[in-house]
Formats: sequence, C-alpha cells, structure tokens
Amino acid sequence: MEADRPALSFKAMIRTALAFAAVLAFAVPSTAQVADQPQRVAFQISTGTTGGTYFPVGEVLASLLSHPPGVGRCETAQVVCGPPGLIVSTRASEGSIANVLAVNSGSVSSGIAQADVVALAVSGQGPFRKSGPAKQVRVIANLYGEDVHLVAAKNAKIKSVADLKGKRVSLSTETSGTIVTARAVLSAYRLTEKSIVPNYDSTEKAIELLSDGKLDAMFFVGGTPVNLIEQMIDEGVAVLVPIDGDGRKRLLSREPYLTAHTIPGGTYAGAPAVETVGVDALWITDVPQPDNLIYGITRALFNPLNRAAIESRKVGTHFLDPNLATDNAAAPLHPGAARYYMEAGLLKPPTKPAASAPTTAPPPPKKS
Repeated sequence: MEADRPALSFKAMIRTALAFAAVLAFAVPSTAQVADQPQRVAFQISTGTTGGTYFPVGEVLASLLSHPPGVGRCETAQVVCGPPGLIVSTRASEGSIANVLAVNSGSVSSGIAQADVVALAVSGQGPFRKSGPAKQVRVIANLYGEDVHLVAAKNAKIKSVADLKGKRVSLSTETSGTIVTARAVLSAYRLTEKSIVPNYDSTEKAIELLSDGKLDAMFFVGGTPVNLIEQMIDEGVAVLVPIDGDGRKRLLSREPYLTAHTIPGGTYAGAPAVETVGVDALWITDVPQPDNLIYGITRALFNPLNRAAIESRKVGTHFLDPNLATDNAAAPLHPGAARYYMEAGLLKPPTKPAASAPTTAPPPPKKS
C-alpha cells in the first residue's frame, strides 16, 4: 500500500491552476485567432490519365490557385492565388466522358473535357443517350486547344485515314473523349469499327502495344506536344498521319466543335507539319458550386500577374488565353465565371434580365 501523500495547500493549488491556464493560453488559439483563419474549401479537378495532357494541366491549375492557410506565396505581389482557404487537388480519371458524368452527378467539383463531348452531354446524345442530358454541367473556362493525333507504326504503311482499313487501331477507352472524336473521324472517312480491328485500351497501354508491333495505329486527342507521342517519334517507332482532304471536309461539316488545324513542323522533333483537326478543352463544374467561389477562381486564373507562370507551362494552342476563355463553351457558363468575364469586359452583359440558363441546347461554337 502506498504511503499517504500530504494534501496540497490552498495556495499551492491556486499556483498550479494559474500555471496550467498560462500553458493553455499559449497552446490553444483564441476565438479571434480561430475566426481569422479561412475555412478550408476542397475543390477537385478530374482530369485524365497521367500520360495525357489533362493531368499536368490540372496540376498547373491546382498549384496556381490553391490558397491554404499559412502559405506565404499567396501573400506576395508576384502571384495571385484563388480564394483564401481554397485547396485544389488533381485526380486522374478515364477521360472526358467520365469527367462529364462525374461533374453532372456532383461526385467531383470540376473536370476537364473536350468541347464536342460536352456538347453531346448537354443534348443527351451519343454516349449520353442512356444517362440523358447533363443538366448540371456549367463551364468555367475554355482552357486551350487540342489536336487529334493519328499515330501509326512506322512500318505499318499507313499514310492516310483510308489506310486504316483492316488495321489494328486503338480508339482509346469507352469513357475517354478520344473515342468520341475517333469514331467521328472514321465515319467521315466512310470507315466503321467493323472495317478495322479496334482496340479499346488506355493510351499508355496502346503506346506499349504499338511500340511492340502489336498495334498498327492509335488515336489520341491532346495538347501538343504530347510527351508519350514525342518519345515514339523521337525513337523512330511512329509517325503522324494527316487528317485532311474530303474526309476532313465531311468531318467538319458534321462536327461543329471541331476545327481544321495544322500541327506545325518541328512540334515533334524531325516531324513535318501535319494537317489534322482541333478541339477545345473546357474546364467544367456543376450548378451547385457557389457563385463567389467560381468567381474568385476565375478572377485569379486570369489575373495578369499569373501570366508568367502560365506561359512557362503551356501546351496546345491559346493556353489560358482570357480573350478566348468564353469561346466554344458548349454548355452555359457558370454564373460566377460569367460575372468575372463581364467585369473584365470579356463578355457582354445581358441586355435584359436573363431567364433560367438553358440546359438542353449548347450555344453555337466559334470557329477559331
């Protein structure tokens, strides 16, 4: 049995209590201090595979806009972050179709998707016939222009889209944007999936198969230069095949969100200029996202102080160009984004009180 301990005197008890209170005063922030700290706001960007261009673009947006408490870079005069407390994270996904569905369902804050895919989603056509019109999708910004790459094995003797007949061709996965555009290209050139040997693997897997001689060609939609494609061309494994002629004319007449474009010579080392078609990549979100949040994100994104950081990471064409940010939206702009564009003089304000935003018919695209 332990010996009886002497009881503390009343004065000793008071001294102990005061000392403990002093420790708490330093360890626990005051109510005012807690109130001064901005609330953390999680905002995700669903992108694409890590080997494509959506994922690194998502990382650019996340690094530029995130404004967690206590981050000094956001308090300097050299960069403008998003709203205080904003934490933007990038996640890989299976591509444009998957991103649109995730945004429309509210399971992710935002995503990147091709304009032609967004247009189909808003109207409930193509791969969205079963799910119906994506009524919750809104556009934050037109991010940049992508090119449709038709890549062929160097020894496959493919010099045109017509030469794909009977060949082993990757169209990408069923949830990607590439497969939507690839099917449109085939149809415009009067080919069907039955006239080729189709493959539906991911981009990374398709590149591996093509490099190993197990695929003859593959489609990929991405902002130039695409690192994985650049590597195959550098190694002499693959070449770019033009998308041109009458087939391209038919394609453009059917697909309003595609435009004629040329991949300039030298974009890929040693490769000449190649005719193809382009499509814009859109940053989309959903209706319930707070107007002030999207306004703050958009305003920071296009702040002139951020141009140097943007220019150092650009891909494709018109990368984060504020003058083209509202072009080819394919779905209504989010009210928070529209508010910024009107304040910046990039979008004309409505001449009369606007009715509820349309959700079934996308605005007509602008040909760049």
